[in-house]
Amino acid sequence: MALRSKNLPGIGTKYEFKTDKGDTVAIFFTTTGVIQMYTLQKGCKTPSAAEMTPGEARRLGNILTGAIIEADQESVEIAFSALADLRVTIHTFYIPEAIIGKTIEDLQIRAKTGATVVAVSRHDHNIINPAPSFVFEVGDAVLVIGESDQINKFESEIMVE
Repeated sequence: MALRSKNLPGIGTKYEFKTDKGDTVAIFFTTTGVIQMYTLQKGCKTPSAAEMTPGEARRLGNILTGAIIEADQESVEIAFSALADLRVTIHTFYIPEAIIGKTIEDLQIRAKTGATVVAVSRHDHNIINPAPSFVFEVGDAVLVIGESDQINKFESEIMVE
């Protein structure tokens, strides 16, 4: 599986390789920032094409390298095959009235659930890695990370009305 690259003046750069089955995969990084992917199955005359933004291309790269992302509403689960099948869930929640005015430390979030609050969105401003003394306010949205069961425990024990 040899990878060939070619600079195409005025267009961009083309990367191409053949799979062991004889299929051809080509990726074009255009000068306009658009990324195009073409596949041509062995024996076919017409390629299939997909056009992606740089962000979409990075997502495809993550999938192909084993960082699998599964989204479900406000939750994303990421699996890292290179790290003994480590699976991490990231979930967003809107703070219920019952915990407004309380701190992360008051709620003992990590001790009770194992989950960690990694960010809070407040009035179009993000607070990354809030301190244990951080006080929740009306309208706050939190980003919590942990294993799936830790996120479920956070939801059932901390996010109560």
